[in-house]
Amino acid sequence: MTGPLYNDAERKRIWGLNPNVFFLGIVSLLTDISSEMIFTLVPLFLRNVLKAPFSAIGLIGGLSESVDAIFRIFSGWLSDKVGKRKPLAVLGYSISTIAKPFMYMASGWGAVLGVRFSDRVGKGIRTSSRDALIADSVSAGERGRGFGLHRAMDTLGAVLGLAIATIIIYLVQGGGLELSLGTYQWLVIVGVVPAVLAVMVLLVFVQERRQPSPDDISSQVGLTRAGGFDTRFKLFLAIMALFTLGNSSDFFVILRAQNLEAPLIHVVLMLVLFNATYVVVALPAGILSDRLGRRRVITLGWFIYTLVYLGFAVASEVWQVWLLFACYGIYYGIVEGVARAFVADLVVEEKRGTAYGLYHGVVGLTLLPASLIAGWLWQTYSPATPFYFGAGLAFLAMLGIMVLIRE
Repeated sequence: MTGPLYNDAERKRIWGLNPNVFFLGIVSLLTDISSEMIFTLVPLFLRNVLKAPFSAIGLIGGLSESVDAIFRIFSGWLSDKVGKRKPLAVLGYSISTIAKPFMYMASGWGAVLGVRFSDRVGKGIRTSSRDALIADSVSAGERGRGFGLHRAMDTLGAVLGLAIATIIIYLVQGGGLELSLGTYQWLVIVGVVPAVLAVMVLLVFVQERRQPSPDDISSQVGLTRAGGFDTRFKLFLAIMALFTLGNSSDFFVILRAQNLEAPLIHVVLMLVLFNATYVVVALPAGILSDRLGRRRVITLGWFIYTLVYLGFAVASEVWQVWLLFACYGIYYGIVEGVARAFVADLVVEEKRGTAYGLYHGVVGLTLLPASLIAGWLWQTYSPATPFYFGAGLAFLAMLGIMVLIRE
């Protein structure tokens, strides 16, 4: 990998961390404002406006994630090959930004699939290189905190995006159970603006990687001798695949809320609550993983997930769904950043891009069969069945990480 393009000592730390972590958090915050406004309600747009079948909704949810995964694998490897992270991040964010306005004109589920495909190509290109850049910019003892802060800022963007969406929905259509075409088109128009701002922040304020510190080098000697990919990393990927097979697209969580007759405005506010709990939990969970170890924290998160999915399966009242969305945010806040920090713990710096590509690739590729299975279970048996299935696999994954992986 090429030498650093700047000296870390010359850049003032923000909130005790390298400025890259903060500014990449701003980029993700702005991007999530945009994405939550435009894409979170896609399952309702497909069902309420376009009258798409549940099988098509599952296909779009799963295929878009799998396309994302393929490009994450490639871009992660490429960022290691060329020794630079930022150019791929800029390219990925730019592709997603260009794709979003086309949702305004979507008139069939095939068009939605095309836009989501393009957006997820952009996300696939940017994610592995961005995560590697974050990992490169912090020391081993700061990884949990760094990724926790990034995930918190990312999810704060989701809270703000959904809050803005709630205001737009109220102003355009008021109450009601279903999403209207006019409301969704306004969400797209407003949602494009922060996506453009995110690309500008990335271009101006984020700089290329730092020189590895002596602490990083000494902590990775054993991994280097092992060829870069520790057996624990391979086991972790296998366990993640098992977990994700039951963790279908969150489209089905949103549809479950509507299935229990929650009004549209309530569904959006439930998502605000979900993301708010995510924001509150993410940074403390990252700091806790720096002290107690990643494996223990991930196990706790998966245990909560198991209970939440069982809750979605048996829920019969709207108030129960409010509680479940809050607990679902706790699971995300605990696991998302910590799992990414765990990847950096298990591989050498020179292979971090490839490792993040493989990690995101395994998760994304498994989401396609997971979402197809969920759609089939929902349509063939009942809306509760996909959640029973997901809870069972999550429990098995929890046992797997406890028994098979040591820190």
